[in-house]
Amino acid sequence: MSTDFQQARVALGARMRELRTESGLSGRALALRLGWPQSKVSKVETGRQSPTAADAVAWAEAVGRPDAGAELVGRLRTLETQYRSWRRQLAGGARPVQEAHAAQGRRTKDRRSFDPTLVPGLLQTADYAREVLTRYTRIHPSVRDVEAAVTARMERKLALRDGARSFHFLVWEGALVSRLCPPAVLADQLEALVPLLARVNVRLGIVPFDADLAVPAGVGFSIHDGTLVITESWHAEMWLDDPSDVALHLRAWEALEESAVYGPAAHRVIARAGQALRRSR
Repeated sequence: MSTDFQQARVALGARMRELRTESGLSGRALALRLGWPQSKVSKVETGRQSPTAADAVAWAEAVGRPDAGAELVGRLRTLETQYRSWRRQLAGGARPVQEAHAAQGRRTKDRRSFDPTLVPGLLQTADYAREVLTRYTRIHPSVRDVEAAVTARMERKLALRDGARSFHFLVWEGALVSRLCPPAVLADQLEALVPLLARVNVRLGIVPFDADLAVPAGVGFSIHDGTLVITESWHAEMWLDDPSDVALHLRAWEALEESAVYGPAAHRVIARAGQALRRSR
């Protein structure tokens, strides 16, 4: 995905360079008009730096093509829809990120997700969510609205009550034992998973440590209505709607689902995690 993103950013830069050269401006002259370092103009044109929407509009106006501003912003939005850096997303706080996912959730009728390291966000208790979001501030120290983000995440959980929607969660057993929170919080979180095993519109599968795996556990992802995949890395979140990307994740999902256990067997794995937690106290 990073290659596709970079190619899209290079294409955007090439279009902005084209507009500049058509205007007869040098890179230095354009930088002076914009009040930018010349290096920024160069980085934008060569795809080494993404402009902001304001940058794109200012560029179009500076080269005498204000009508091209909407085109540049549209290209930028397409690029950002696929690849969303955490630095940029979290600049406005953590709650807007939760709200963006809530908006997507309202559009989704059928959601499938795999989580190898965490209890899925839609299944988290408030205390567990708080601990997880607080820990992420270690690598994203600008975030200060953890409580607002927790509230937004809890609001997202209301979607589980909508019988017209279906949810299928796969969780790696490691997510049930990871000490991302105090033992008491984890114990409550494990207990909160048990009633979900009997929900009609929610399927919760656990991939045990001792399961035979068709593919490595890999990274977490969610599939929305079979047309959109959301996945992430330490530095960015990717929203993938290319059919080949979606098909790849569907194949990964199907391979992982083969190793999952449900119902009483899943309950036993959750109980095993709880027993290990009690022994360690």
